[in-house]
Amino acid sequence: MPAARTPALAPLPRRTLLRGAVGTAALFATGGLLGACGTKGARQTAASCVSEDLSGTEKRLLFSNWPQYLDVDEENEAKRPTLEAFQSRTGIQVTYTEDINDNNEFFGKVRPQLAACEPIGRDIIVLSDWMAARVIGLGWAQRLDPARMANVGRNLLPSLRNRTYDQENVLAIPWQCGLAGLAYNGRVTGEIRTVDELLTRPDLKGRVTLLSEMRDTIGLILQADGHDPTNFTDAQFDAALEKLKRAVASGQIRRFTGNDYAPELAKGDIAACMAWSGDVIQLSAEDERIRFVAPDSGAMLYSDDMLVPNRASHRAHAEALMDYYYEPAVAAQVAAYVNYICPVQGAQAEMERIDPDLATNPLIFPDAALQARSKKFMTLSEERERAYESKFQQVIGG
Repeated sequence: MPAARTPALAPLPRRTLLRGAVGTAALFATGGLLGACGTKGARQTAASCVSEDLSGTEKRLLFSNWPQYLDVDEENEAKRPTLEAFQSRTGIQVTYTEDINDNNEFFGKVRPQLAACEPIGRDIIVLSDWMAARVIGLGWAQRLDPARMANVGRNLLPSLRNRTYDQENVLAIPWQCGLAGLAYNGRVTGEIRTVDELLTRPDLKGRVTLLSEMRDTIGLILQADGHDPTNFTDAQFDAALEKLKRAVASGQIRRFTGNDYAPELAKGDIAACMAWSGDVIQLSAEDERIRFVAPDSGAMLYSDDMLVPNRASHRAHAEALMDYYYEPAVAAQVAAYVNYICPVQGAQAEMERIDPDLATNPLIFPDAALQARSKKFMTLSEERERAYESKFQQVIGG
């Protein structure tokens, strides 16, 4: 079984809203993602877009995921132990591709085909929860058969069931989850406990980074202000944004990042930041003075979900693979490598056999208290999405 992943294999920024040369402002200006969501004729239904399942005659499956989001053999990184075991057990040949580097980028690549009810050449795709909700809202994901996914039915964490965009748990099955919270380097600063400290503490001025993901940064501030990020008003959003604006104007915030904050935090170039749990686990394995903090006011919980897109032709095989990864022993192998929150009940006991330290890590297996104060961001309409992102980008300089 693979050991826990080393920091040298840190994941790419799954939670970054936009990355690379194309900024959010440019996407708005060119009528990109948000405008496309409301395009007339883009929405589909099961009746308007019929998918044929060829699993009975074709023993293959096409699976697209994010880079470094599946276990590999530490001695031979070309091998993926859990995936190879699935292929041996089922006889299904899986083509596994790490071609999802950014939610919006990938959406833009497959949107024309999905809007036209055409196949995209993939049977499973993994998207962050907010993008999964958008794809589902457009009618671009196939409904799954719970009778073929008994492990999912038994072992999906209660906190991930009956979500607003998938109330029956038949459209988006969580692959991995994580927390957005705070982190600090104890070599260069004292302990950080609250969001307000991060935004105002004088000794941290100019040594703080925040996240360029609107849902995480604003969600943490909303909770610090005593509001519920799963259900808030425009006025409460604006108040959180105003607090953020003051911190930027004062020089408290150095910049906004994806998870490229990690090397700066490790070196002590920044003292504290908003951060994602998986990154900090990996950093703290090398330096225990780097700590992740879930504020008492609350952390932000997110998931990356598996979906079967319309016109995918191997749905039954996709259901078999999803159910396989909800076997606790298999889920524990993946969690030992990726170091994110495992969505599978029973995996913690299996982790004891792989790495007892990881089995007791609350950032992989959160206890009830941490789960209770971890919230997901409210599902937004297209209009509110556009308005909130525009306001946020004006503050962070996107």
